[in-house]
Amino acid sequence: MASLPPSGTRSASASHEGGGTNRFAFSVMTSLFFVWGFMTVFNDILIPKFKEAFELSYFQAMLVQFSFFGAYFIGSLLYFVISVLSGDPIARIGYKNGIVTGLLISACGSALFYPAATAASYPLFLAGLFVIGIGFAILQIAANPYVTILGPESTASSRLNLAQAFNSLGTTLGPLIGGWLIFHFFHIEGSHDAEAVKIPYLVFSGIFLLLAALFFFIKLPSIGEEKVERGAGALRHPHLVLGIVAIFMYVGGEVSIGSAIVNFLGQHDVAGLAAAEAAKFLSFYWGGLMIGRFMAAISLGDLTKGKKNLLMGLVPIVAFGVVTFSTGIHTAITYAPYLLLCWIGFQLGGWKTDRTLALFASIVVALIALAMLLGGHVAMWCILGIGLFTSVGWSNTFSLAIDGLGDFKSQGSSLLVMAILGGALLPPLQGFLADHVGIRLSFLVPMVAYAYLVFYGLIGCRIGKSVSGTA
Repeated sequence: MASLPPSGTRSASASHEGGGTNRFAFSVMTSLFFVWGFMTVFNDILIPKFKEAFELSYFQAMLVQFSFFGAYFIGSLLYFVISVLSGDPIARIGYKNGIVTGLLISACGSALFYPAATAASYPLFLAGLFVIGIGFAILQIAANPYVTILGPESTASSRLNLAQAFNSLGTTLGPLIGGWLIFHFFHIEGSHDAEAVKIPYLVFSGIFLLLAALFFFIKLPSIGEEKVERGAGALRHPHLVLGIVAIFMYVGGEVSIGSAIVNFLGQHDVAGLAAAEAAKFLSFYWGGLMIGRFMAAISLGDLTKGKKNLLMGLVPIVAFGVVTFSTGIHTAITYAPYLLLCWIGFQLGGWKTDRTLALFASIVVALIALAMLLGGHVAMWCILGIGLFTSVGWSNTFSLAIDGLGDFKSQGSSLLVMAILGGALLPPLQGFLADHVGIRLSFLVPMVAYAYLVFYGLIGCRIGKSVSGTA
């Protein structure tokens, strides 16, 4: 197996020769991104369900995200320590085995939901979420850099955005299916509310086991493996260090908003929706990420300008049609201005990873400010529309941060995945604010988080780094 050459030196011919194999590998990876997106968004359904079942405060309910995303930090920290002391584990065992390991751990965590529901134990549910998070941390460390090196580095952000688009397809379908399963299909009158999660998470456990078997037996190209580097070389790159903070802020902001939407839409001064009805609207937020990521994959790819404009125009038109078919023309007309603004944003971004990140983060800050100031249905759609503009946050930040790391890509990836800790810390902070100043003002937390992304896109991604192909 060949080792990964320094950033930017991987030859075009090598990429071309392995093109067919790489395309198959990429298609397999997209299925993985879909599944973990589908499951991650179930946390947003669990929060109001557990809040009601265990009579929790907002802060206590947000411990769902603390346990899940806190595991990302612990798992990534352990990975980083091992890589410093004895070399990168992924370089030793390979990307495929790393993915299989993550899937098996996630299967164990999902299975823990059955005894947790039987015992009606909130701490045991949190333990299950922690184990799932450990598995997902390993998956993130292996899968994200693997996708970026399955082709030229100049289009790494495009590939990662496309993979993340399928992740968002999972997060779009998750609230619809999860809300129906947990609030309706598996809900039994007279039983403890937590019983409704038993079967869905057993199914998840089985899916993870099947995927682990699939990845174990299929052949994936070996790229960047076997060259083991010791030490903390990734931290010598200032743009990575600032990128770690950016990932912390991005994940914390994105998860905080998604976690608060159901309760936010239930407020009488916003929409006054019941939890089961509000859960359906989560799909606008997570579906917006999917739409934006498909557009980003086109925008940042290597197509001609004419093809980019054509395909990027088709995506919001199709999205408008799907919304019209699913929810009616009135809802589609309400959502249409956000689709148009997203398209305009990509045009103004000028096909640049860093500029698009800064511009979209600025729009998120503006939408949160409007939601806090205005209330009512305007606030509702400002928050739901954010999904379109938070779409590029992960992929653009991640690809900018690991650009130029060479043989330390996996180590840099572990540090960035460690920063998913933001998803553990910022939602409880927002929950604490919601308990004391109201849920509308609590959106100050993600507002500050996205303001930092504006800085990273404009300035932070360039600090200490020579001119890069991704920016």
